[in-house]
Amino acid sequence: MEILIVMTIIVILTAAVGFMAVRYIDRARKVSARNQIETLSLALNAYALDCRQYPSKEQGLNALWVKPVLEPMPAGWSGPYVNKKIGADPWDHPYEYTVPGPNGLPFGLRSFGTDGKEGGDGSDKDITSWED
Repeated sequence: MEILIVMTIIVILTAAVGFMAVRYIDRARKVSARNQIETLSLALNAYALDCRQYPSKEQGLNALWVKPVLEPMPAGWSGPYVNKKIGADPWDHPYEYTVPGPNGLPFGLRSFGTDGKEGGDGSDKDITSWED
């Protein structure tokens, strides 16, 4: 009987720790996505200083890694502007890059969160370059 009680306590404690760990993993992914968007924003601004324009939607974020071959050709490109090829967000979805950006901004970057779809609440909420 004592062993059964000890086993029950261990299972309860393990479950509680597991639920807390999942919550912290989700929070870490959100922070990571926000940091990646900030880094990409800085790289896009450096690109614009050199090339006098932001990459077109067709050139995309890849223009920060390799010189674009699509029009408009950036004459002042002196990249790469990032340390490695741009990958997916922490949920394995591509970042959305828009030119021009919302609210009159020159560009917009967005991670769609856990669900990979626009909008949502909680962990499904979008993380953007134009909102806190």
